[in-house]
Amino acid sequence: MTGSDALKQRVISTRISRNRGAGWTLLDYLAARFTYRDRDGWRERIAAGELRINGVTAPPERVLAEGELLSYHPGDLPEPPVDLTWRVVYEDEHFRIIDKSGNLPVHPAGPFYRHTLWFELRRAFGGIHLVNRLDRETSGLLLVAGHAEAARRLSRTVCRKEYLALVFGAFTDPVEAEGMLLPDSGSAVRKKRRFVFAGTAASEGRGEFAATRLEPVAVRADVSLVRALPRTGRLHQIRATLCSLGFPLLGDKLYGPDERIYLKIRENRIDAADRALLRMPRQALHAASLTFRHPFTGREVHVESPLPEDFRTVWERAGETAETGAVFSENLCAKAEKRDML
Repeated sequence: MTGSDALKQRVISTRISRNRGAGWTLLDYLAARFTYRDRDGWRERIAAGELRINGVTAPPERVLAEGELLSYHPGDLPEPPVDLTWRVVYEDEHFRIIDKSGNLPVHPAGPFYRHTLWFELRRAFGGIHLVNRLDRETSGLLLVAGHAEAARRLSRTVCRKEYLALVFGAFTDPVEAEGMLLPDSGSAVRKKRRFVFAGTAASEGRGEFAATRLEPVAVRADVSLVRALPRTGRLHQIRATLCSLGFPLLGDKLYGPDERIYLKIRENRIDAADRALLRMPRQALHAASLTFRHPFTGREVHVESPLPEDFRTVWERAGETAETGAVFSENLCAKAEKRDML
């Protein structure tokens, strides 16, 4: 089997845990966790021999036990369409910097495998190591190592990242957002997070520390262009922080103006009114620059990515620059303090 053939043989594996799967039948577990197929669809996949427990095929009623390895060997797993646009903006013998589109998953997950940046880069360059990641709907720059030693060194290198975001509201004053990211207990979506400032009762002893400097760039009508400079790299850090401060991202289904849109998308119920509320099809977050000290040569590397067309078009249509003032800064802090008390 050639390397190209091996890349096409997708295997999805998961370990059964006490709290997730143990005591369930194989069919019940698949239908509940992997909702891109219904029960009849999973029953067909099981009958086709594509599901294995500890390497052995099993019937739908097989009861799962803690620690068992469930693997899926799909033959025709459908993949949603994506924008496979990407380009190399810097390259040497150790690593590459990739500029990706705003609708391209980085890693294989769920229904995405061939429609990922990882698959594209493996096909183009062979063995690669993704040093950092971006959400599927975040456009812009990320680092890719060409070998294991480069990945190891890059993981220990301080990398300064700058993002640009379009948010609802008049964001007029810089904010040093240092605090904790916690599960959003008030959300119907389990993976959603919220930000609380350090030193509040809600932040004590829980969550992950996150630090982001947020700077206003410009305001047009009810939309602001914001520069985000993260000092930590947490899951959903910028999106959750802006949402908690009262400035949700345009296009963001989970951290945007209405999280119910996220649930409706999962059920294929999104409508024209939802799309109009979001303002753009994907979340308005762009990884605009990377700066770091080259771990092999010692010289500084700085790369920038221009705003993609969809992002720029929405911003240009946002309207004329609005009046700004110090009063809104006080309101912003009040919003953050109010959420901290939840």
